[in-house]
Amino acid sequence: MTSKPMIILTGPTAVGKTKASISLAKAIGGEIISADSMQVYRLMDIGSAKITPEEMDGVPHYLVDVLDPTEDFNVVRFQQMAKSALDQIYANHHIPIIVGGTGFYIQALLYDIDFTSNPSDTSYRTELEELAQEKGAGYLHDQLRLVDPKAADDIHENNVKRVIRALEFYMQTGTRISEHNEQERKRTAPYNFAYFVLNDERSHLYERIDRRVDQMMEQGLVAEVDRLRSMGMNRQMVSMQGLGYKEILTYLDGECTLDEAVYIIKRETRHFAKRQITWFKREKDVTWINKQDYDYDETTILRAMLEILQNRKICGIAEDSKI
Repeated sequence: MTSKPMIILTGPTAVGKTKASISLAKAIGGEIISADSMQVYRLMDIGSAKITPEEMDGVPHYLVDVLDPTEDFNVVRFQQMAKSALDQIYANHHIPIIVGGTGFYIQALLYDIDFTSNPSDTSYRTELEELAQEKGAGYLHDQLRLVDPKAADDIHENNVKRVIRALEFYMQTGTRISEHNEQERKRTAPYNFAYFVLNDERSHLYERIDRRVDQMMEQGLVAEVDRLRSMGMNRQMVSMQGLGYKEILTYLDGECTLDEAVYIIKRETRHFAKRQITWFKREKDVTWINKQDYDYDETTILRAMLEILQNRKICGIAEDSKI
């Protein structure tokens, strides 16, 4: 039985995945599943750099604008929703393109990682959440470094949810989550897939990040966060943990100036992009598309991806494509 096709187009934040994915989808008749932890939320458009209906240009998208900000979104829920989207896309006789920068989500879907064995006892998690409230994110992160230094390097201390999950995993299984993730990377994907990582020179990428944050401010990020805050959203919610949202909330709560908040958003987004690149470098069977190698020409980049897809017999080119 032939494995079903799947294309992954990922890369660090602000590298240009959205535009490249639309060109690719139109060239092969593909449909897009978002692997982004923030674009899934309604009312969170500016801070998530959410794709607009105009940018979609008629290409069907899944897992965009489908959850309320009050709802939790995690890797298990992503995997469930993405599998449902895959079924729909295959039923449409189209090819799914997974687009986004959340590497763990992509890994979970591509290798069909089983999360059902997770113990249901949440008492330790509750204890850790209380510790985070009482002693701060840094204290919890220090506890993780004691038992799993590799995970501590991989997970930012502000990502309290993932820090707690790593500590919880170690307590419940006696195994470091970093070692578990390494084992999961050795799984074989049940798909005939191509895994593209779009990348750019670090200096160019950082300039794009700074520009994007400035644009978000011009587009009204403060007003967007203030509206969410007035609806009862707070920093404890998963949705408000996203880059840009928690920093502007800090400003609105009077804990820093707006200039300081913007500076922190830019700095933390650059750090996030660096961690994303580190993650993708550890993934196997990845094709790196370094934009500078193609003189930043979008058509040349698209042709390179299409050639790989054809060589791997993942797809042909749509009949109405001009490529």
